[in-house]
Amino acid sequence: MSDNTQYTEDNIRSLDWKEHIRMRPGMYIGKLGDGSSSDDGIYILLKEVLDNCIDEFVMGAGKTIEINIKDNQVTVRDFGRGIPLGKVVDVVSKMNTGGKYDTRAFKKSVGLNGVGTKAVNALSEKFTVQSNRDQLSKTAVFEYGNLIEEFPQETSSRRRGTKVTFVPDPKIFKNYRFRLEYVERMVKNYVYLNPGLTIELNGTKFVSENGLKDLLEDQTSASDLLYPIIHLKGEDIEVAMSHSRTQYSEEYHSFVNGQHTTQGGTHQAAFREAIVKTIREHFGKSYEAADIRKSIISAVSIKVMEPVFESQTKTKLGSTEMGGDMPSVRAYINDFLLTQLDNYLHKNTQVAEAIQRKIMQAERERKELSGIRKLARERAKKANLHNKKLRDCRVHLNDLKKERRLDSTIFITEGDSASGSITKSRDVNIQAVFSLRGKPLNTYGMTKKIVYENEEFNLLQSALNIEDSLEDLRYNNIVIATDADVDGMHIRLLLITFFLQFFPELIKEGHLYILQTPLFRVRNKKETRYCYSEQERLNALKELAGKLEITRFKGLGEISPDEFKHFIGEDMRLDPVMLDRNTTIEQLLEFYMGKNTQDRQNFIIDNLKVELDLAQAD
Repeated sequence: MSDNTQYTEDNIRSLDWKEHIRMRPGMYIGKLGDGSSSDDGIYILLKEVLDNCIDEFVMGAGKTIEINIKDNQVTVRDFGRGIPLGKVVDVVSKMNTGGKYDTRAFKKSVGLNGVGTKAVNALSEKFTVQSNRDQLSKTAVFEYGNLIEEFPQETSSRRRGTKVTFVPDPKIFKNYRFRLEYVERMVKNYVYLNPGLTIELNGTKFVSENGLKDLLEDQTSASDLLYPIIHLKGEDIEVAMSHSRTQYSEEYHSFVNGQHTTQGGTHQAAFREAIVKTIREHFGKSYEAADIRKSIISAVSIKVMEPVFESQTKTKLGSTEMGGDMPSVRAYINDFLLTQLDNYLHKNTQVAEAIQRKIMQAERERKELSGIRKLARERAKKANLHNKKLRDCRVHLNDLKKERRLDSTIFITEGDSASGSITKSRDVNIQAVFSLRGKPLNTYGMTKKIVYENEEFNLLQSALNIEDSLEDLRYNNIVIATDADVDGMHIRLLLITFFLQFFPELIKEGHLYILQTPLFRVRNKKETRYCYSEQERLNALKELAGKLEITRFKGLGEISPDEFKHFIGEDMRLDPVMLDRNTTIEQLLEFYMGKNTQDRQNFIIDNLKVELDLAQAD
């Protein structure tokens, strides 16, 4: 078989640094997104700039960082040493240029590769960097990574440090907006890991005195903790842990050199192992690992020399060594807990007794459920082979690029017509569909037993692979896709109740979303507009000329597969399900699904005013 395609020197192309980043942004910042997810690219851009500021603080230069976000323009100002003025342009525009290759200056740095700020520059429609040091100042302005203006050095009375301002490129990050809830969470993590650091976000100050202990207190209500948080610190390690009274699954927050490793890695695996080993040795009992770790809420942070991560976005640690003359990550964490946690339990016998009671309770529950779990797993396995509830995607195949797994999504739908439209429209590489049969059960106040006895929830749990922990979660994004009417809202609440009751960490870690779909289609002969609100419909009526055809979608099943492609592709609109830090999970469950029926009805009506008003008008 001959191939007439010409392959000559003309086919070989060399890209400069910014072209490569702009052509392959996923290699540098993971997924792109629109800001609806905490790991979307715009937050990675902010993190890359902040990491440099944190490294200055770690080196003892600058105790305050200021962040201002307005109209998608981000400004980050630190009060560190400032970039050496002669290298201001190079540091943000030349690959493999930076101060972090010299381990004397940055022994345990967050950003090791000298790429981060360059990626921010290349992926921003405007990027300005200003360095202040030695009563001098140097400023450079870029657009899309191209140097537009380099100002000469000037004398300045400004405090030393670096100021970076950028606006993410809307051609790459489509329809994006910064959600301050996600930025606030990022800021909090930075201050938890760096006691003594103050970060101001749009004028609000964040500071932590107790590190990871503050993190767990912020994440969990005091009434839900079985015993006071155990807080242990060493030279290169910090640990905080307790057990939940109500939560079923394990919950971990792990960090390396100040980087939030949302996908865990070698340190998190070693921490889970070390907890089990320490508890077994302390009590002299061979308790099951699952019983020891059930309902645990914990955080671990370690510092490693020249860490190796499994991706540019540094969400999973791959290093097995601490670096230098230190032992392996596994041995280091094991030794620390075997000494420090064991000592703590000997000194705090009431805490030790509470842990033992919790383990024994978990053991009893496991034995009671063992038969049911076995049958449920067999049913789930059989169902996956023979039914059509789950239409999986190819994201789990080994040959699919790792960075695409951040985009892995499962849509939970109700009804054959809706699931059929999404199934025909989806990207089969990264999007799966799980079809519900009717309204799900209200699980409020029920025990984990119901998850195995109820076919819908058993199959959903199996599809997500979340029975014991989130570590092997099969989809990064779990999207509830129901009709925008009262029944659809009720199904959403029932599903959210299920996740709050049994898997709250899914919501805490930002994996659960609501799919927005258009309420209207307004079109003339030349243009079609999809409107997600009454205001968007009114705008379309004003802006589109000629004879208009107006369609109101009453359900997902009415939207054709060809149209649905617009709503679950690059322009997909997602509303993240978030927990209000001032409201406990118990309060939320009581409000949504408890006996306060009128409150729940008012909530549904308030959230569907447009739809209900239009329905009455029709």
